[in-house]
Amino acid sequence: LAINRIDLDTKGIAFERFMQDFFIGKMGQFFTPRPIVDFAVKMMNPDFDQKVIDPACGSGGFLLHALDYLRSKAEANYDPVEAYRLWHDFATRKLYGIEINDQIARVCKMNMIIHDDGHTNIINTDSLENFDHIQNIKRDFKAGEFDLLLTNPPFGATVKLTENDYLNNYELGKNNGRERTSQKTEILFIERCIQFVRPGTGKIAIVLPDGILTNSSLQYVRDFIMEHTQILAVVSLPQTAFTHFGAGVKSSLVFLRRKNKGEKLGNYPIFMAIADYIGYDATGRDIPENDLPEILEHYREFEEEL
Repeated sequence: LAINRIDLDTKGIAFERFMQDFFIGKMGQFFTPRPIVDFAVKMMNPDFDQKVIDPACGSGGFLLHALDYLRSKAEANYDPVEAYRLWHDFATRKLYGIEINDQIARVCKMNMIIHDDGHTNIINTDSLENFDHIQNIKRDFKAGEFDLLLTNPPFGATVKLTENDYLNNYELGKNNGRERTSQKTEILFIERCIQFVRPGTGKIAIVLPDGILTNSSLQYVRDFIMEHTQILAVVSLPQTAFTHFGAGVKSSLVFLRRKNKGEKLGNYPIFMAIADYIGYDATGRDIPENDLPEILEHYREFEEEL
């Protein structure tokens, strides 16, 4: 049996089990649980002609699920030769990832090769660096060029002005136009993610710590999000969503569309949901309870009514 005929889940689980010690024990890096990745991709509903990026791609979970989603779509709707061409073109030309850790970037490339290529557009650098620096590595990583962005950015780390000269280039890296001495990575990531996607149509699915949505001191971040994007949906994840991977921060999946320059939105509906169960418990075991498929159904209905 050729390895590429084994479904993504089987290979992905085998690969994650194999790499678990490497990632969690030695590297302190976190996987995004598979049901959350799967749900985010289905919410975004990618298509063959869309460019997809994850600027904190880790071992490639979001990218591989986007590929698997389109592979299934191709095989269900086209003859085998055309289906193969469609999803293979998508894999080699439309999937982009950035990973700051060079070992994990190599693992991601290996993971992509196991799953039929798509490794050519994975680069190892800091996504928060200036665009000219990123484009020196690969010029396809342009601002405003991507249709979909799916990511679980690093939480809690601090970018210091003394160590990173790019902090001042971010609106969220300043305080009312004045220099900040530091800023949290996840806050800078919000601005960078918005910059990556196309004005008017580009969509973002991002895992964010709930503090960004609730802390009064972070109102300026929420104002920035509302100024630059339309908030499509917010799905609250259970406290246990990431505990298996060593990260217990309560978080939500936030779905956004980048607004066009000068685009003004009046009041508009936002889809909100709470997932108490995600098919996964705090120890990492699969469990039958999973609210995400039902939330996805409700979101599809919500979209149709708009």
